[in-house]
Amino acid sequence: MEIIETDIAGVVILEPRLFRDARGYFFESFSQRVFEEKVLRTTFVQDNESRSSYGVLRGLHFQKPPHAQSKLVRVISGAVLDVAVDIRRGSPTFGRHVAVELSGENHRQLFIPRGFAHGFAVLSEEVVFQYKCDNYYAPQSEGALAWNDPALEIDWRIPAGDVLLSDKDKKHPFLEEAPELFDYRDNLYEA
Repeated sequence: MEIIETDIAGVVILEPRLFRDARGYFFESFSQRVFEEKVLRTTFVQDNESRSSYGVLRGLHFQKPPHAQSKLVRVISGAVLDVAVDIRRGSPTFGRHVAVELSGENHRQLFIPRGFAHGFAVLSEEVVFQYKCDNYYAPQSEGALAWNDPALEIDWRIPAGDVLLSDKDKKHPFLEEAPELFDYRDNLYEA
């Protein structure tokens, strides 16, 4: 497993080592030991999967403390543009984002730490998307930002007219209007 640093500390791309032969391929998609050695000591407690069609945009979501979540995301089939936005007030990268194409072909994964909003846009006809979370879903702690906040400068790589949103995702505030975010000085991994 190769760990690729991004422009924002803590947000990393994981690229597995593929073993190919005439029968197909094999790769280890996750190892707790390797993840803790190379990325972060945390324990994933929930796996989720979604299927979406072209133009679906899910995000930008997060959970507020004490239910903040890290996510390790990947695509089984199809392709997405996956985005992590730093929403830790006081962070040197506050309001900046990392955008990575994840696909069933490149087998890459993206780790999004606590203190970040997360979203993805479907670039292919259909996608099967999986992610691990290190905290359980807690609806009372849900938070989100508007996907089209001009201050975030995210190029979702699909025309705005093709974007398909849930009713909920149509109503999120811009970053400057968001009431509760994270504080960069807080250790979000303390029990």
